[in-house]
Amino acid sequence: MEPEAGDHGPALRSLHSRSGEMKLRKRKSTLYVNTQEKHSRRRGLLGENVYLVLFTIALRIFNCFLVQTSFVPDEYWQSLEVAHHMVFRYGYLTWEWTERLRGYTYPLIFASIYKILHLLGKDSVQLLIWIPRLAQALLSAVADVRLYSLMKQVGNQEVAQWVFFCQLCSWFTWYCCTRTLTNTMETALTATALFYYPLEGSRSMNSVKYSLLVALACIVRPTALIPWVPLLFRHFYQEQRKVHLILYHLLPVGFIIFSLSLIIDRIFFGQWTLVQFNFLKFNVLQNLGTFYGSHPWHWYFSQGFPVVLGTHLPFFIHGCFLVPRRLHILLLTVLWTLLVYSMLGHKEFRFIYPVLPLCMVFCGYSLAHLKAWRKAALSFLLLSNVLLALYTGLVHQRGTLDVMSHIQQACPRGPDPAAISVLIMMPCHSTPYYSHVHCPLSMRFLQCPPDLTGKTQYLDEADMFYLNPLSWLQQEFGSNASLPTHLVTFSVLEKEIHAFLTSGSYERTAIFFHTHWPEGRIGSHIHVYERRLTSRVNTGRN
Repeated sequence: MEPEAGDHGPALRSLHSRSGEMKLRKRKSTLYVNTQEKHSRRRGLLGENVYLVLFTIALRIFNCFLVQTSFVPDEYWQSLEVAHHMVFRYGYLTWEWTERLRGYTYPLIFASIYKILHLLGKDSVQLLIWIPRLAQALLSAVADVRLYSLMKQVGNQEVAQWVFFCQLCSWFTWYCCTRTLTNTMETALTATALFYYPLEGSRSMNSVKYSLLVALACIVRPTALIPWVPLLFRHFYQEQRKVHLILYHLLPVGFIIFSLSLIIDRIFFGQWTLVQFNFLKFNVLQNLGTFYGSHPWHWYFSQGFPVVLGTHLPFFIHGCFLVPRRLHILLLTVLWTLLVYSMLGHKEFRFIYPVLPLCMVFCGYSLAHLKAWRKAALSFLLLSNVLLALYTGLVHQRGTLDVMSHIQQACPRGPDPAAISVLIMMPCHSTPYYSHVHCPLSMRFLQCPPDLTGKTQYLDEADMFYLNPLSWLQQEFGSNASLPTHLVTFSVLEKEIHAFLTSGSYERTAIFFHTHWPEGRIGSHIHVYERRLTSRVNTGRN
């Protein structure tokens, strides 16, 4: 019996051993599953660490409230003013809308926000100003996270974190990414679309998703197609199933999005209109945008691009020599965009904003390769960009917003808003309008539509005013009965119109700082005058 027991001992021990191993493996598997579940929970937002996403959203919201200046008229007149007119049925639409150069798809986003606030009885002027900007800040935060995720796939974790750092500390991104500009939406959609674009090494490529976002960007601003031309050609060239890509991905998406845009514009214009063609015809084919200023062909290379990049420029140049070959398409996209825009007479910094996130890729590679000098480089980038961001966001060109807050406080609380009338004697569209006042008082500004008839000696209303401001005012207001109750003008005009102010019993009631760099028609301060015999001067922010 003992020998038998001895014989069975090893077998039993082996069985117990295997059983122990099985139990051990089971416990290990459970631990592994729990770890994976925790890991997946932490990556519940946009496929990234939840704390990273929440930090980015919080930063962009903070960014939003630290931008209290104006940049260009389009951030109001092509978005918020149109939305206000759509919902509240009063306001002003610029000549672009009568000529049907702009589409209603982008303003419809803000009109929807305004309508919800109106239905809830929460349409205060502050909410009308800040909720659209917060919505834009949220979209920009999503684009930031998507850029970071893309770089983790096509680069590595270290490169991704430095690209992310460069993106978040860019002064121009800080300055623009929460504004209600079509360029801001175009940039957010472009950066997000790039996440789904089939770059070598990307694991998130999706032709339908990226083409959908590109189509939406083109609806918002037709020139959004420019940066995507080399990217689309590259995709088509490398795609094995070219016919399938066109027939089952690109064409259906393009048809659906452009049909939706066509229907929206048909509803609000009252007739079928292809605004994308009208926009390109005016700005590209006829090049009539030069009415609002023109620059030499090299402006983007000599001024525009260096200013937009700021202190990131040396790191961008350094990174161009370091990026792997598979990312050279991004550099080609940046150069192509600069070249195309250089062929147009009218140039602005914001036009090249959509390629700025692509530039941050090269800056990130530069920082990743800087070992000995990295701390100094990071300190230099952070300090220089923070100072620029704070100055441009809180100081430079803030007067035009402060003065509208002042006008809003003058809104009559009674049933007769016509008791107050405002004349804004500044370069046209210098200030926002009813979206920042939100009461139907009588307001007027100097008009400046371009000449669409081909006149050689064309002068708009603003031009005629600035030729001789005093004479224009005396002719326009022949009797005291027709005088506006409030005048708003830059400080540079005070001496020229002094006689009119005196005869009309106007006194200066408020002064608002605007810029440290007065130029031409734009003064360092904005003055508000009221028609009354005695008044107290209130000094605005200085």
